[in-house]
Formats: sequence, C-alpha cells, structure tokens
Amino acid sequence: MNAYDTLSGAINGMRERGFIVDFNLQENCLVCHGNKFDVKDFEIVEFYRFEGDSNPSDESIVYGIESSNGVKGVLVSGYGISAEGISAEMAKKLRFSDL
Repeated sequence: MNAYDTLSGAINGMRERGFIVDFNLQENCLVCHGNKFDVKDFEIVEFYRFEGDSNPSDESIVYGIESSNGVKGVLVSGYGISAEGISAEMAKKLRFSDL
C-alpha cells in the first residue's frame, strides 16, 4: 500500500490507479451516478487514515472501493465519529468499531 501525507494526495494517487468515481454513503448502501451498491456488492481495496494536527474534526479516512461490476471509486468519511445513521452491516464493512 502507498503512503500519503495528505488526503488530497491519497485521492489523486487513487485516481491515477483507476478509482475515478465518487461514492456517497447512505444508511445501507453506497451511491454513485444514481447506482446503489449494497454492502455485499462492493469491496474495500485500500484505505488511508489522516489525523488532524490540532482539530479532531479534521480526522478523515479515504476508501478505495471496487464494486462487484467493476466500478472503482473513492469514499471519503470522517473517522472517530459515531456510525449513527448507517446500518450495523455497513458500519462493520467500513470498520467502524463504536457501534
């Protein structure tokens, strides 16, 4: 896995490796371009965590995701936050530990 100093650097590197779409997180699925991907329909290929130097709200994680039909993209999310609003199955997939 690559190492990055910044979130934008990680996203740019992932884009170069074909992770071109932006996924959005919903309660029990990921969405991009009007397509919904249930938990069973995608895999996390890689991920990178970034900690805020002085502000915990700056903490984030970027996931490189590939769907079962070959769609590759990124999902950016805060971490260290509650998994409230998403299903337990989605939280487990995204490795949230505070459910």
